[in-house]
Amino acid sequence: MTRDIEKPTAMETLIATLDLEPIEVDIFRGTSPQVGWQRVFGGQVIAQALMAAQRTVDRERRVHSLHAYFMRPGDPSVPIIYQAERIRDGASFNTRRVVAIQHGKAIFALSASFQIEEPGFDHQIGMPDVPSPEELMDERQISSQFLAGAPPAIRNYWERERPIEIRPVSLTHYVSDKKLDPFQHVWVRATGSVPDDLHYQTAILAYLSDMTLLDTSLYPHGTSIFNQSIQVASLDHSMWFHRQAKMDDWMLYTQDSPSASGARGLTRGSLFTRNGILIASVAQEGLIRKRADE
Repeated sequence: MTRDIEKPTAMETLIATLDLEPIEVDIFRGTSPQVGWQRVFGGQVIAQALMAAQRTVDRERRVHSLHAYFMRPGDPSVPIIYQAERIRDGASFNTRRVVAIQHGKAIFALSASFQIEEPGFDHQIGMPDVPSPEELMDERQISSQFLAGAPPAIRNYWERERPIEIRPVSLTHYVSDKKLDPFQHVWVRATGSVPDDLHYQTAILAYLSDMTLLDTSLYPHGTSIFNQSIQVASLDHSMWFHRQAKMDDWMLYTQDSPSASGARGLTRGSLFTRNGILIASVAQEGLIRKRADE
């Protein structure tokens, strides 16, 4: 009698997705989980490109910043080729550039800088005072209590198993067309164990940094990324890694959108540990365009 093979969890699938296949010196192949999406999630491409860059740098050198541009939507049905270029290797810093290619064309480009660990000045902003994640509804409760009559796109988003769980401090945005101030606070955490490996920890932090950002730029306009009359897409993404933190507990992702204009919205984010340590800062500009037929 054959034994049933357990289906991997969403986090196990993500970890496997980040384990890029080396196919030549500084060239890697990545795949995408087949979850029914029409295009590759931007956070996945950021994380895979960062993994490619990390694999060309000595392990004692840690990424401190990345800057990326999305150029074409990724096709989840075919592999992505990541070509890493060693721009500079200095005494303290290393610079890498990674281009992601599909169907013979660049879909994404990332530049990352790495540094040896050094002591120095240390300060940070404080974490906002918000309810703890235990005081908020989990995703199952949100789906059952608020989303019974929601459009299929919203229900599918909340009901699909994902490697990162999110608990928004406020749900007004999802159940109302009220125009809100451009601020959002979201608790996030991994839904499974993450390897005790800095490369994976950092890549998964980069992966989740692409979640919920674009939505914040739509708050003042009484709509969301689930509105079928709006075309939304990440255009660029920047991230600065300040301090190490394991991914074994909730983190607060606090966001604000200082501006939207020219069919683009800008959002900034800060990621804190539960006890208030600032882990990383994020900035992203995204396309928020009304469709022509509207």
